[in-house]
Amino acid sequence: MLSSTPHNRFAVAMFGHRRNRYIGSSLIAVSLMVSAHAKAEYRVSVGDVLEVTVAGVPELRHRAPVQMDGNISLPLVGLLQVAGLPVQQIRVKIGAALTSKVFRQRTPDGREVVVVIDADGITTTVAEYRPVYVNGDVSKPGEYTYRPSMTARQLVAIAGGYDVMRIKMNNPYLESADLRSEYGSLWTEFAKEQSHMWRIKSELGEAAQISPVALTDVPLARSAISEIVNAEAEYLKVKQKDHQQEKSFLERGVRQADEEVRVLSEQQKREEEGFQSDLEELQKAQELFARGNLTSPRLSDARRAVLLSSTRKLQTSAQLMQVKKQQDELVRKLTKLDDQRRLDLFRELQDTSLRLNQIRERLQSVGEKLQYTAMVRSQLAGGGGSKPSIAIIRKGEKAPERMTANEDTELQPGDSIEVTLRYEDGLEAPSRKLSNLDTPGATGRIVTAVDSLQPAAGDAAASGVTSYSHADNSPPPGRK
Repeated sequence: MLSSTPHNRFAVAMFGHRRNRYIGSSLIAVSLMVSAHAKAEYRVSVGDVLEVTVAGVPELRHRAPVQMDGNISLPLVGLLQVAGLPVQQIRVKIGAALTSKVFRQRTPDGREVVVVIDADGITTTVAEYRPVYVNGDVSKPGEYTYRPSMTARQLVAIAGGYDVMRIKMNNPYLESADLRSEYGSLWTEFAKEQSHMWRIKSELGEAAQISPVALTDVPLARSAISEIVNAEAEYLKVKQKDHQQEKSFLERGVRQADEEVRVLSEQQKREEEGFQSDLEELQKAQELFARGNLTSPRLSDARRAVLLSSTRKLQTSAQLMQVKKQQDELVRKLTKLDDQRRLDLFRELQDTSLRLNQIRERLQSVGEKLQYTAMVRSQLAGGGGSKPSIAIIRKGEKAPERMTANEDTELQPGDSIEVTLRYEDGLEAPSRKLSNLDTPGATGRIVTAVDSLQPAAGDAAASGVTSYSHADNSPPPGRK
C-alpha cells in the first residue's frame, strides 16, 4: 500500500498524463489509418482507365479502359471483370491470371529469354479517373478531369467561378439600358395605338374628339404626346374631308344624272310626237299617191322623214337607258360608301385592339425584366453576396443518389455537381397583369398600368420603370 506522499501523488499524475497522451496519439493514428484505408478503398467503375505494369517486362505495360460491361482487356489475359472492385483486389486478380502465363522476351542481341511473371512484380493503378461534371451558375459548365481529393470549391474554380449572369441575363447595366429604351418605345407605341383607336371611334361616332389631356397618364413627354395626338387629329380631318368630297361627288353625279334623265325623257317624248306626225304625213302621202294626186318624189320624201324621226327616237331611247344605268351605279356607290367605310373602320378597330393587347403584354414583360435587373444591380453595387447551393448526383448501388454538399465536400469520380446561386432577398418578380390598360371609355380618359409596373422600393431609379401618382394630371417626373 503506497503512502499518499507528495512524491507519490506527483508520480501518479505524471503517469496518468502520459497515459492520456498515449491514448490520444493512438486514437489519432488509428483515425488516420482508417481514413487512409477508406480513401484507398476506391472501387473501379465504367469509364476509369487502369494502367498495369510488370517489373522487368516493359512490353507488358498497358492501359486498359473499363468497358461498358465492366471488363478490361489485357495482353496474355484477355477479358477480366474489374468493375466494382478495389484496386488492390484487381492487382491480385491480374497477378493470379498472369502468373500462369509464359512471356518470351527478346534481348537486344537477338536472343529470346523466357520470363516467368511474378505476382509481386505486378503493379496496378488508376491512370485516369472518370470525369466529373458541373452545371448551373458557373462560367463554363461541362466535363472536367477528376483529381484525387478534389473538392467542389476546386471544381468551381476550374469551371471559371460562379456566374449568375451566364444563363439568366447579360450584363445587368447594359441590359437595363436596353430595357429602358425598349420600355420607352413601347409606351410611345401604346400612345400611338391609343390615339389611333380614339380616331377610329371618333369616325364611328362612338367617342368624343381626342385631346392630349386624355393621355396624361402615359409616361411620355407632353410634347411627344401632343405630336401623336395632333397627327391623328390631322389625319382624321383629312380623312373626313376626303370622305365628304367623295360623297359630295357621288351626290352631285346622281343629281346630274337626274337632270339628264329628265331632259332625255322630254326629248324622247318630242321625238315620239315627231315620229307620229311624220308617220301620219306618210299615210296621207300614200293615199294621195294612190289617187294620182301626188308625185313619186314627194312620197319618197315622206318616207325618209319617217325613217329619220324613227332613228332619232331610237338614239334618244338608248341614251336615256345609258344615263339611267349610270345613275343607278352612282346611287349604289353612294349607298355603299358609308357602309363600306364602317366595315373598314371596324376592321381597323379590331387590328388596333389586337396591337394594343400585344403592347400591354410586352410592357408587362419589359417592366418585370427591369425590376429583375434593378435587383441584380443593387446586389452587385451594394456587395450583397449570394450563397451557393451545391448538390452532388452520385451513382449508387441501385440508382443515382442526390446529396446536399458544400464547397469543401470532396468529390468522387463520375460525380455531377449542380450549382445554384440564391440571393438572400430573392430575384423573382411577382406576376403582374396590365388589366387596367383598357381602351378609352366614354369619359375620354385613358387609364394606364404604370402603377402596376412599379419596381421594389429603392430600385425605381435603377430600373427605369416610371412610377408616379394618378391623383392629378401632372406629367411624370423628368418628362416636363
